[in-house]
Amino acid sequence: MATTLSFPSFVWKNLQRRPLRTLLTLGGIGMAVGAFVGLVGFSRSFEQQWMDIYSSSGTDFAVIRGTFLNTSLDESATGKIKALPVVADAAPVIFNEMELTPDVNALVYGWPADAFQLNALRLESGRRYRDGQAEVLLGDFLAQDLQKKVGDRLEIQGSVFTVTGICHAASGFEDDAVIMPLDQLQQLSSVQGKVATIDVRLRPAPQGEAWDAYRKRAQAEIEAALPGLRAVPAAERASDNQFVKLAQASAWGVSSLALIIGILGIANTMMMSVFERTREIGTLRAIGWRRWKVLVLIQLESATLGIGGGIVGIALGWLLLRILAILPKTATFGSATLRWPLAAEAMAIAVVAGLIAGAVPAWRAGKLSPVDALRHD
Repeated sequence: MATTLSFPSFVWKNLQRRPLRTLLTLGGIGMAVGAFVGLVGFSRSFEQQWMDIYSSSGTDFAVIRGTFLNTSLDESATGKIKALPVVADAAPVIFNEMELTPDVNALVYGWPADAFQLNALRLESGRRYRDGQAEVLLGDFLAQDLQKKVGDRLEIQGSVFTVTGICHAASGFEDDAVIMPLDQLQQLSSVQGKVATIDVRLRPAPQGEAWDAYRKRAQAEIEAALPGLRAVPAAERASDNQFVKLAQASAWGVSSLALIIGILGIANTMMMSVFERTREIGTLRAIGWRRWKVLVLIQLESATLGIGGGIVGIALGWLLLRILAILPKTATFGSATLRWPLAAEAMAIAVVAGLIAGAVPAWRAGKLSPVDALRHD
């Protein structure tokens, strides 16, 4: 008789026994996985927006001193970098978040008028700014939000600037930003002669030299020419900064709390299931089921709940990503695309969560002796 009993049939039967409880459990783990997909997916889109700033302009390195927002780097170091044979171009950069209106804060970038980064912007209207002039470019998203056009005035921290152009960029951080002459932002920020970073674009690698080896050599040459400074690869710069880390920490923090609640929900469901089926488990043991088979049965039920919750959660997470991609405050940085690696990661987390939740109930079920279980009322 024992050989005719199958795990799938038992799992399906037991999950159907209390359909409302099963559905509520699926909803709980689904909400947790959905939070993970939505929030972690958004944080990765946020990181990609930073990467787009560098990739669109062809920036290979960011030369910095200390942390991401440190503005103690001397602007004069730009000339030393440009003089290196491996360097095609270099441009000093400073940026800050500033209040434009009582309701709108935005990133403000300061670049020289001849900075190579400006070549990555597409002018929708108007012209570029000029060094030494109170002029700015507006990203098209910010211009729409502020209802500004070419020729309008924009007040920033008590200084009035003329909007000379509206531009579109590959990154949402630039589409939703003000871009002005470096010297003007230095004056506004009271950091004359100082910059946050110097973006560097390398010359093509010599024939026969692999790009990775060439890039490492260039990094060493830049750092040797400027002791105390670091040449950070663009990809590392995009992922290793305070803004991205804060977004990632927030996403993982909220997701972790939601997953813990989901795990507790599955654990509660499985503990109740084991308690209600004590006599059934005793019968299975009495007809020949070994302890490991009972353990596997309970873990299969928990994993099935995790898989079901994972499917629900991926659907909810995709919906959350679409909502974040259209909300005015997050549309610039969000993406409605659900990438397969994230979906696979979410499903793996859901299954692991199910197995963790089922561990204690499975252990309790495995400990039941056939005699005591059959006597259970």
